[in-house]
Amino acid sequence: MLNIGVVSLGCDKNRVDSEIILGKLKDKYNIVNDPKEADIIVVNTCGFIESAKDESINTILEMADFKKEKCKLLVVTGCLSARYGNELMENMPEVDIMLGVNSYDKLVEKIDEYFRSKEKIILTEYSDLNINYGERILTTPKTTAYLRIAEGCDNHCTYCVIPKIRGKYRSRKLEDIIDEANVLCENGTQELILVAQDTAYYGRDIYGENSLSTLLSELSKIERLKWIRILYCYPEEITIELIEEMKTNKKICHYLDIPLQHISNKLLRVMGRRSTREKVEQLIKYIRYQIPDIVFRTSLIVGFPGENEEDIEELKHFLRKYKIQNVGVFKYSKEEGSEAFKMKNHISSEVKAQREKEIMLIQNKVSTNLNRDYIGKKMDILIETKNEDFYYGRNQYMAPDVDGKVLIKADKNLNIGEFYEVKIIKSLTYDLIGEINDEFTK
Repeated sequence: MLNIGVVSLGCDKNRVDSEIILGKLKDKYNIVNDPKEADIIVVNTCGFIESAKDESINTILEMADFKKEKCKLLVVTGCLSARYGNELMENMPEVDIMLGVNSYDKLVEKIDEYFRSKEKIILTEYSDLNINYGERILTTPKTTAYLRIAEGCDNHCTYCVIPKIRGKYRSRKLEDIIDEANVLCENGTQELILVAQDTAYYGRDIYGENSLSTLLSELSKIERLKWIRILYCYPEEITIELIEEMKTNKKICHYLDIPLQHISNKLLRVMGRRSTREKVEQLIKYIRYQIPDIVFRTSLIVGFPGENEEDIEELKHFLRKYKIQNVGVFKYSKEEGSEAFKMKNHISSEVKAQREKEIMLIQNKVSTNLNRDYIGKKMDILIETKNEDFYYGRNQYMAPDVDGKVLIKADKNLNIGEFYEVKIIKSLTYDLIGEINDEFTK
């Protein structure tokens, strides 16, 4: 049996694709983590922004080096190959198979075809109908799993090419999502993280209305499930019903990822966003009134074409006033095929870097001050890893990989993958330090 290894890059949605790829490969190949041991290497790429493209290309070249040793076949899949498949195939002769984002079900077939013919294969067309699904091999700790509820996007923001890569928005049927969630939870998952390009839009295309609140209610009936976390809720689609479900359903984390991108009405308009600063502020105030302990995450773009100092000052004022707990700041990336690519008044890389630095300095102060409020509080912590000095875990206000962690000192052994009540004794900018308050598992 040949050894095969999969390298996954990019977002959580790409991670789900990689886990589906692993699920399709497991019966025919021996899956390995070390590329030195792999006869076949699959690189599932990201092609969303310039830095992601650079990482993907560098990773492909790095994996290509293993063809000098054991590797016999290099496969490239994902968003980068969907955008630049022909160009990559022409300029990277080390690549043997190039597949797009809707061709994973053909991977085994194409590998067999290559070994028979020794001819390069490229198949990068996407479908507005297909949604990748199937048995998955989790790349997360078994207690946590991402659950994709939709594919594609209808928003057509001017800085983004996702609709051209992934196609139009298409929701999965509710019963299919519940079936997958049940399988995950039967295998040990206690935290489900819902992802899509816009989770709040879920159901509009197949049920005629935003149905995320209904999906959350059904998911919460799974007995073993403890936490449901929601990522990527565009503010324009957040409904009163969704907020009420989050408020009353004890399994839903009081955590909401709302990608804002900016707060200047001028820039929101040219970005193709349907919200305004006034609507965003009203939404934040309303959600905080209904769910006082809610924690927000957002992503912001600085250096968009036409952005000026007045726009940046408006963004700084917003961050100081509304105190968003978790903020990711990205320098605008000029993407071929996007509407913004053709715009005038592009910002220099030096100015973009300076604005990113200024925004993050403000955000660091905001996060530091907010974290102090947790000192003295007790909270349930999901234990994930351990080193010589600390156990590491997360509370309901922390998403994996992008937010902080809780560092825990304990006089007894704690079980990885279980929940414990922890008292917070110290705060850092993003992390918390706690101690086990009592000897019981939640």
